[in-house]
Amino acid sequence: MRCVIARFPFDLTRSGVLEAMRGVKPEHAVGESVIIGRRTYPVKQVGQVITRQDRRDFSAGEVLRAMRQLGFTCPGSAPAPARSQVLDPLQQASAMLGAPVA
Repeated sequence: MRCVIARFPFDLTRSGVLEAMRGVKPEHAVGESVIIGRRTYPVKQVGQVITRQDRRDFSAGEVLRAMRQLGFTCPGSAPAPARSQVLDPLQQASAMLGAPVA
């Protein structure tokens, strides 16, 4: 799968990520994480290993999106809910104020 992380294109595969993370000891995962094999890794650690870039060069969201597309479990980070209907500005403002949408 081709993805862009920190403005650089990468061709990632599930097996390639598994191979890259083999033998890497997981750091303490606080916040967003990725389950690879039987281990839970912080998403920034995974991004650093698979891209060979500094952790400050990419966002956790970029790596999470790529890991989800490859089929890895990312606990504690739910994808943005899809909008089932388009609301007009008045309905959107009402929903933001907590009124039920008709």
